[in-house]
Amino acid sequence: MSDVLPPGQPDLASIVVGIERTNELLQRVLAEVATTPSTHAIFVDAGYVYAAAGRLVAGTEDRRAFELDAEGLIEAFIDKARTIFPDSRLLRVYWFDGARRRIHTPEQQSIAELPDVKVRLGNLNANNQQKGVDSLIRSDLESLARHRAIGDAVLIGGDEDLVSAVEAAQGYGARVHLWGIEALDGRNQAEPLLWEVDSQRTFDLDFCKPYVSRRATGYEPNGETAPCGPAPSRDEVRFVGAQIAAQWLSSRGRETLAELLPGHPYLPGSIDQELLIDAEGLLRLSLRAHADLRRALRDGFWEHLQAQY
Repeated sequence: MSDVLPPGQPDLASIVVGIERTNELLQRVLAEVATTPSTHAIFVDAGYVYAAAGRLVAGTEDRRAFELDAEGLIEAFIDKARTIFPDSRLLRVYWFDGARRRIHTPEQQSIAELPDVKVRLGNLNANNQQKGVDSLIRSDLESLARHRAIGDAVLIGGDEDLVSAVEAAQGYGARVHLWGIEALDGRNQAEPLLWEVDSQRTFDLDFCKPYVSRRATGYEPNGETAPCGPAPSRDEVRFVGAQIAAQWLSSRGRETLAELLPGHPYLPGSIDQELLIDAEGLLRLSLRAHADLRRALRDGFWEHLQAQY
């Protein structure tokens, strides 16, 4: 019998050699993966931190009325992450904040100079409201997860708009851990965000107190007094929602607002943002850190709208 293989017939010995080479390569890859430490990053919505920590410790969300030791607080977040992820290394801390024309303030410059910290700026409008911060968080979180640069992401924030960022990161295999600051009453983080994340952690007054201190004066250089009053009740905010709905019906017409009814209880993003801006103007208070009050606002808006049809 001839040992010559028919034309096109693979050589068994070469197949065995190929399999052995493949196995060797796989073993090298697995060994490298096993010795490569996992990595985590911390994503901080500064607007949420200032508002929540300020209200908890100083009784106000207005940044003019208190000082935040951002360097100390960031180091505390890093230390806490080390204890929770002992076998993981920190990639960096991302500090998301707003600034007019995206020009760093002196405080933001000092934060940007901290080691392992990256400051990312959205815009700040005339009402001192952040614009574009949530999209920056989503972009960085999704990009790092997609490129397998992180295995765990700590998200410190509370806005419902961050749900899409969490979903995107989880879609690439990253685990997202939501950290928040204790609220005096109710919650300051949106429930859909709490439902979506892999774990939750809340920092109490004792944790935050060393990093927040009231300013010696409640006045700005221009002579304006920093508002320090308590947050309005849910009923007050619900009334404001109904008030805005009535104004919109008068100015925009019934047919325009009737188109919103099939989407109840959800509002299109642009409409929801307009509602929030109008309400904050009437209340003279940011609702960013008050998820419960934002829900009350929408409830009042819908209740008035539905009563008209």
